[in-house]
Amino acid sequence: MRRNEFQLRVNWGDTDKAGIVYYPNYFKWFDIAGHQFFRSAGLSPAELAVNKQIILPLIDVRCTFEQPLYYDDIITIKTVVAEINNKTIKLHHDVYRGDTRTGTGYELRGWVKETEGKIKAVPIPDEVKDILREDRPAENNQINPWLSA
Repeated sequence: MRRNEFQLRVNWGDTDKAGIVYYPNYFKWFDIAGHQFFRSAGLSPAELAVNKQIILPLIDVRCTFEQPLYYDDIITIKTVVAEINNKTIKLHHDVYRGDTRTGTGYELRGWVKETEGKIKAVPIPDEVKDILREDRPAENNQINPWLSA
């Protein structure tokens, strides 16, 4: 399945009073990683919305926290397609500091068409499934490898 990875720096505002990354930031990073993944696969969510009226709403998310992260850590988020169903895509995310995995989880996103203010899940086109099933890294057009999120 297609995969992508990118890096970002942990900001001071991402930490709690103890100086450890506050857990909701993993969900923010998963969201960023999902959008970055789709962009790098040529399926920009913004372009899908404008050109095809397709949106990719979050249906389910889960994260297991394994090791703490701290201010100024450089993390790598590795994303891979875990599942493609008729109307949903599951992305698996692993977060690393160096070689240490600090968290793991997934996002389940719908393939949803917006028409006249109403939304409805629709089948994912075969050509999109083919792109997502390719066993290769997605194109990485990241200008700044340490995104500040």
